[in-house]
Amino acid sequence: MTKRLHLWVCLLLPFCFYSQVVINEVDADTPGLDVQEFIELKSESPYFSLDGYILVFFNGGSTGTGTLSYYTINLAGLVTDGNGIVLLGNSQVNPAPSRLFPQNTVQNGPDAIAIYQDIIDTFPIDTPATTTNLIDALIYGNSNTQATALQTALNIFVQTNENVNGQITTQSIQRKNDGTYEVKTPTPRTNNDGSGIVYNGIEVITSTSLLNEGESVTISFETDTPVAETLNFTLNLNNGTFTTADFTGNLSVTIPMGSSSASTQIQVTNDGINDGDEEMNIVVGSLPEGYITLNNSVKVRVLDINFQVADWGTPLTPTFGNVNSTAPAGYYDSLEGLSGASLKQAVQDIIANPSVVRAHSYGDVVEILNNADQNPANNNQVWLMYVERPQTKIDYQTGSSIVGFWNREHIWPQSRGGFSGGTSSFADGIDIWLPTNADDILTGHSDAHHIRAEDGQENSSRGNRDYGSDYNGPAGNTGTWKGDVARSLFYMAVRYNGLNLVNGNPPDNINGQMGDLASLLTWNSTDPSDDFEMNRNNYIYTWQMNRNPFIDYPELANYIFGENFGDQWFAPLSVAENNFSEVKVYPIPTQNEINISGIDNEANVTIFSLEGVQVYQTKINGFTQLRLNLASGMYLMNIESDKQKLTKKIIIK
Repeated sequence: MTKRLHLWVCLLLPFCFYSQVVINEVDADTPGLDVQEFIELKSESPYFSLDGYILVFFNGGSTGTGTLSYYTINLAGLVTDGNGIVLLGNSQVNPAPSRLFPQNTVQNGPDAIAIYQDIIDTFPIDTPATTTNLIDALIYGNSNTQATALQTALNIFVQTNENVNGQITTQSIQRKNDGTYEVKTPTPRTNNDGSGIVYNGIEVITSTSLLNEGESVTISFETDTPVAETLNFTLNLNNGTFTTADFTGNLSVTIPMGSSSASTQIQVTNDGINDGDEEMNIVVGSLPEGYITLNNSVKVRVLDINFQVADWGTPLTPTFGNVNSTAPAGYYDSLEGLSGASLKQAVQDIIANPSVVRAHSYGDVVEILNNADQNPANNNQVWLMYVERPQTKIDYQTGSSIVGFWNREHIWPQSRGGFSGGTSSFADGIDIWLPTNADDILTGHSDAHHIRAEDGQENSSRGNRDYGSDYNGPAGNTGTWKGDVARSLFYMAVRYNGLNLVNGNPPDNINGQMGDLASLLTWNSTDPSDDFEMNRNNYIYTWQMNRNPFIDYPELANYIFGENFGDQWFAPLSVAENNFSEVKVYPIPTQNEINISGIDNEANVTIFSLEGVQVYQTKINGFTQLRLNLASGMYLMNIESDKQKLTKKIIIK
């Protein structure tokens, strides 16, 4: 080959000589409803780990002008076989793929499939194609329509037609040894030229992916073809905290000659101890030459049934008054009688006091959230604020993917607060801390009063958007988090100099500003502080030695940010000091009747929707049974008497 020809081939196929892994075979258009689609990858060397790689699918559009992604697969955990091959596909592909994706996923073209050395979060749906971190790509179609925009975006100007022989549903696109592609009968999980090792694949199948302590799981093993001679292998189920003390059962498996399946049953032990949820990790041991495990490292979630339940409710089933503030006596005394800017400064003097307040690391926040955001109904879980549901603590995100995991997320976005990366990611514990002050904006990076346990995907969707005027949570949420957000932002705007709350939806690139103040003030009223939030405030205080005063006194927000600005502040009487301490509202939930007991004098009862609309008002004196005619949903009931006020959440079925 002449140097000129060699250079031309390298320009035409820019990845053929230097890619550590390439797209070896694609079958995008299969018979019927596309239930046998597959993508086969091949590494230059055998047993190559695909950790750190992703597979991205791009839509070229019917006219070939598109470049946006429509699907992404994380390749982490996959390892190529002795031929350097790994297979991904639909469940009906035979032999079985090592990683499944839904049927009718791969578009017929003109489209592209690309391998990137990157994290999956880089390619949400509708991400433009790019050559950044690109390892290999195949542009294909089923006609002569060219994906011209994709070719330019990926810098690849060769497109393969799967229908070149007029047999599109029965043929696939296959890479030849010289790096070019041809179209012929599919050869999934084997070398395209017929050489190499012919493997008998073993698939691991579990009867369940979720079980409680004390229950059992059947683990089955199925081979592509019957074994020529008896096959023996062993299992390992250990996964960190899940050890041999947590189960009983046979870990030796035998598939008899001529058979293609075997199974074993594992009984999980109920040890009577609450040591948290765990995962059983099923790993097949060494296999003879000619066998390959298709989906090794299969996980089964084991839920600890000995969890603890707190005596207060979740944000969806809130309680009030069960958790009392642990603020020291006199903590807020300096605020009495102050107003306006003087009141705001006095609050800051308390919560940013450099001789008292402590700054911890961002790494410590994980432990803080495991306790502060703990689900009251199950202490092995955290409560995810925006999506309003619990998730097991062991699902904390440690890898690159956000899908199915929770993480510590800032309510005041890092980039809009000026504290990105401001503290260490190393967790050094409650006893290691640094002093801080109101000008120490970098401490906002690890200030737990505005960091919550969140669903990774939802937090990514929220991004840096302002609340109220821009972001109002995922579809179907009931807004149980809105008051929490408001009080966190009130805290941040007082705790740190340079942070300000404004009305409307300011541009996301204006550092130090967040909106929408009007919405936040409304949320502070319609979603009052409950026991979950008070418990959170108490726990964070043990670390940071400061409190969120807007949880202890939600009305304070109106005196600093709202309609009472300029009025003198006097703390309301605590519940324990007035006749409201014995007030009970029941039953909750209810259908159309609700009882109020513990009222000794005349009181006003007002009910609001969560949007702040008044839907009911009356006066009561003594025990009263109210007949309500309200639509199903959650409401706020205010009971006021002699300048005292009590708020209860009620639920109408």
